[in-house]
Amino acid sequence: MGFRVTRRAQASWQGNVEAGGGRLALGSGAFEGAYSLKARVEEGLPATNPEELLAAAEAGCFTMSLANLLGEAGHDARSIQTSARARLEQVGDAFNITLIELSTTADVPGLEPERFAEIARAAKDCTVSRALTGTEITLAASLAAGD
Repeated sequence: MGFRVTRRAQASWQGNVEAGGGRLALGSGAFEGAYSLKARVEEGLPATNPEELLAAAEAGCFTMSLANLLGEAGHDARSIQTSARARLEQVGDAFNITLIELSTTADVPGLEPERFAEIARAAKDCTVSRALTGTEITLAASLAAGD
């Protein structure tokens, strides 16, 4: 059998969905925080939501995959910055995550933009992306200006 790892997270909730809220915690202890419906549908609240966490997971997975593929191609990145936006929208009677938009900029000395774009497209097929096969994931990738 090949490599296998299991990661954990926990969620708790108090109250009804409209007025209540809960806490999310990662098994590693790297994050614990509030989440709520209000944080899901309103901007600027000091709480998270499943879509924001999914966007973070996709950004992290893609960025790690990109760093790996760049290194395998002989082009270690000085830095990679990726942002992700997950869209939650009502489709018929259901709410769905319909789009995750990735935007990445990397500082990679000596790499041609065409080769970078090719490697970035390949990196988009990371493990989280494959888990989300029903969700469109777009990518805008650019090299940082520099030497």
